[in-house]
Amino acid sequence: MARMRSSDDDDLPVRPTVEDEVAAAGSEVIGGPMGRRALSGTSWWTPVRVVVLAAIVMFALGMAQKVSCYNGAWFQGSGSQYVHACYSDIPHLYGSRGFADGLVPYFDRIPDKDSGGIGYLEYPVLTGLFMEVASWMTPGGGIEHRSQTYWLVNSGMLMVCAAALAYCTVRIHRNRPWDGMLVALAPAFALTATINWDLFAAALASAGLLLWSRHRPLPAGILIGLATAAKFYPLLLLIPLFLLCLRAGRLRDFATAAVGAAGAWLLVNVPVMFTTGGGLHLREGWAKFYTFSQERPVDLGSVWLIISQRTGDPIEDANTYVAVLLALACAGIAALALCAPRRPRLSQLAFLVVAAFVLTNKVYSPQYVLWLVPLAALARPRWRDFLIWQSAEVVYYVAVWMHLAYNSSGDAHRGLPPEGYQLAIAVHVLATLYLVALVVRDVLRPERDLVRKDGSDDPSGGVLDRAPDVFVLGRAREYQAAGAPAAPYPGPAVALALIPISA
Repeated sequence: MARMRSSDDDDLPVRPTVEDEVAAAGSEVIGGPMGRRALSGTSWWTPVRVVVLAAIVMFALGMAQKVSCYNGAWFQGSGSQYVHACYSDIPHLYGSRGFADGLVPYFDRIPDKDSGGIGYLEYPVLTGLFMEVASWMTPGGGIEHRSQTYWLVNSGMLMVCAAALAYCTVRIHRNRPWDGMLVALAPAFALTATINWDLFAAALASAGLLLWSRHRPLPAGILIGLATAAKFYPLLLLIPLFLLCLRAGRLRDFATAAVGAAGAWLLVNVPVMFTTGGGLHLREGWAKFYTFSQERPVDLGSVWLIISQRTGDPIEDANTYVAVLLALACAGIAALALCAPRRPRLSQLAFLVVAAFVLTNKVYSPQYVLWLVPLAALARPRWRDFLIWQSAEVVYYVAVWMHLAYNSSGDAHRGLPPEGYQLAIAVHVLATLYLVALVVRDVLRPERDLVRKDGSDDPSGGVLDRAPDVFVLGRAREYQAAGAPAAPYPGPAVALALIPISA
């Protein structure tokens, strides 16, 4: 049993080798668990520095895994890069989205011979700027050499994002810095970091959550808005913020963050949104991300692809089904937020909302795991469950490329057939649902929440941390009526054990 933290321990970091049996077993590689008399704060190797360095090393290993593609597989037809499981969008889009020819994203139409008819860059504006800046730093030469260099430049920029993501994860929970090691050592993090530019948005979103945890709602909202300008999913973080601020009566803080997010998003997008030629109207290039997302058919990684392949139905109404299911999932999360016996932690609800989005989406690309990794580490920092989920994601990572190798090998059919790929999709979806179920259980049974075992309330909650409830529904109202306090318990007894669950 883990030792309960006392008031003298408030400024000391939680030692995962004490709380987590997997971490304790893994620590034997470096000499075993840290003893309770070990001195902390006496070495240059602080938790932040160790975790950030580990993240950089893992990122570099992920780059090394792409060596086969860098040395030619990207340029030798599609099959080789799939067989070596080292595909990346970055070198391919350098030529096919006009960066190699000096075209300006969103303003210059890409020739159909290069883009395959897509016309304009299909990424949000801030990601487009990231891609454009990398192209400015790419020197001249042959197209193959420039594509390789473009991937290296982007990888260097994304490595900075990886370090920032690890840093933010460490700092969000002040007394639990070692939880950031879950992010740093996540296998799927290393494998998918340079497939696309999702790590950029994930780093911005994590920085926003860090600022929120430091009671700074306006800067937090600004960073969430910038993250949304790089990828759509960070917008979803406003949902748990609203629900928790509603329960805690801190809607003014939520409004501040929301205004900051809207202002930052508009600041980035408005200069690109409109064209005045022939009257003021939305620029086709700017709108491409949104029209592409709407028109995109059911694709890799989603449960919809399993249904489509098994039934032979292309599911033309997939957008409607996705919207309905996501709305239902968010309604369930709202009920959980307002009815749980104790107000959920922000990272728990954030993980649930983003997980609902990827699980119901038309597409579940391998790099989407980067959205979930930092939230999962904060929502349920337990190595066993995290590694179960990550193992499933590694299985899926290999399966998706083997399936594409199968499709690109013609009659030879070398790779993973549709039935095997469908099984891999089911495995990684079920593993994500497994983690979702554990987080929901922690919300309903707060005594099972590892973060709260030391008497903490919501280290990532900022203004929500230890704030009393002012608006609750259902079971939470019954708990309050039965005498449970409106504010969290100040000591280590975090469970509402005074009132039976069956009450």
